[in-house]
This record gives sequence, C-alpha cells and structure tokens, in this order.
Amino acid sequence: MIPIEFLRQFRLDGYAIFDFGAAFLGMYLLAPWLSKGFVKIGIDIPKINWLFLTFPIGIGIHLIVGNLTPMTRDFIDFDGHYFLKILILILLILGLKGIKKVI
Repeated sequence: MIPIEFLRQFRLDGYAIFDFGAAFLGMYLLAPWLSKGFVKIGIDIPKINWLFLTFPIGIGIHLIVGNLTPMTRDFIDFDGHYFLKILILILLILGLKGIKKVI
C-alpha cells in the first residue's frame, strides 16, 4: 500500500483525518507569511484567523478548480449536511472577525 493511501484510510465521518492535519499544518506554517503579505497591501489579518479560514478557503479553492472532494461535495449539497454548512459559516465569521484595514 502506498504510504499516502495508508495515512488517508483513517477517517472521521467520511473525511480523511490526514487531510485535516495537513491543511491545518500547512496554514499554520503559511500564516506568518500570509499576514505579512497582506499588511503590505494594507490589510491586517491576525495569524489565528488564518486557521479559522482554513476550511472556508479550502472549499472555495476546490470549487474554483473544480476538484470536488467529499467535504466540498457535501457543502454544496442542497439536501443535507447542515452541520457542515453551519460549521463552515461559523469558521468564516470567526476568520473574518478581527481583520482590519491598516493605514
């Protein structure tokens, strides 16, 4: 078995736990550089906000590129998965809260 397939076999409600960990670790590592980059264009985004925005940004990017992952598919499903939709909405609100325009 290929190592990545082995890691992705562990799931929580149908979603690969490895993917969650990789997304949050990647955002945690990129957050300082992303925050510095946005300060240069006049927007102050605290580093913690990037972690809240991990899932909303991920779903948005997957929709843009047309890669329907299980979470993206469940998010755009009109007939269910309301807990996921509410969670993503709460994460989006928490992620946008505290963003300030810098002069």
